Amino acid sequence: MTDVIARLEPQSRAATRGLSDLSIRNLFIIPTIAFLIIFNVFPLLYSLWTSFTDFRASTTAPANWVGLANYRELLSDPFIWRNFTITAKYVLISVTGQVFVGFGLAMLLNRAIPLKGLITTLLLLPMMLSMAVVGLFWKLLYDPSFGIINYFLGLGKFEWLANPDVALYAVAIVDIWMWSPFVMLLSLAGLSAVPKHLYEAAEIDRAGPFYTFFRITLPLVAPILMIAIIFRTMEAFKTFDHAYILSSQPTTELIAIRLYKMAFLEWQTGLSSAFAYIVLIMVVAITNIYVKYLNKAKAR
Repeated sequence: MTDVIARLEPQSRAATRGLSDLSIRNLFIIPTIAFLIIFNVFPLLYSLWTSFTDFRASTTAPANWVGLANYRELLSDPFIWRNFTITAKYVLISVTGQVFVGFGLAMLLNRAIPLKGLITTLLLLPMMLSMAVVGLFWKLLYDPSFGIINYFLGLGKFEWLANPDVALYAVAIVDIWMWSPFVMLLSLAGLSAVPKHLYEAAEIDRAGPFYTFFRITLPLVAPILMIAIIFRTMEAFKTFDHAYILSSQPTTELIAIRLYKMAFLEWQTGLSSAFAYIVLIMVVAITNIYVKYLNKAKAR
């Protein structure tokens, strides 16, 4: 009997031992669904309910239903709108910088250069690091006393992170340094997919580099570049770790930092839940705009 079972196909052997395909599938799917419900769906629904209450996690007082009062309070608060303005400025600087640097690096690496594989690997290293480590690392680089940035630029004791006029740019530079390789990686995939015969035809027609870039390269890479912009915009809106470590300036208080303070330092759980849902709605709206442009770019 043992020899007969051994000659059977793996699925047949499992069935012989009492595990059907359906049982094996359920064995993996049911725990996964349960995990998603417990750790994703339930917190999402629970936070939605608390956003309509005056719940405070630091007290044992029962949560009272307040309806849309939390949302009205947040949307009429000028300080909250200041946080949104700072975040929008940060997202614009950060994502634009990442697109230019990442796409520029991809254009360089798309050529035949020596040690191309090693250079690509080294360029990917920043996004493999922990956000907290990156924050501490750049805090040392920006230090006015012994930071090497001031030394190389000859800026003396210039304060990057304590200066309210440049602190946000300093935080955005860190994000650009860390995530430009992600844009570079996607852009490289797009550039490698451009048909070579288009460039050969352009060369035969004596088209210049400017014409080739704007009429062949950029239109064909635009869809995948738009995907990179969507991902990076969503992530930039959620920036917290390195921005919190680098600077405590009011001019660098992004919405994620304000949300953290509201939820875990001021313990306004209901209000912070409403704040999180307002941010979620904004990110979804912006993403939808990007997706519309992405579909238009694909249709061309």
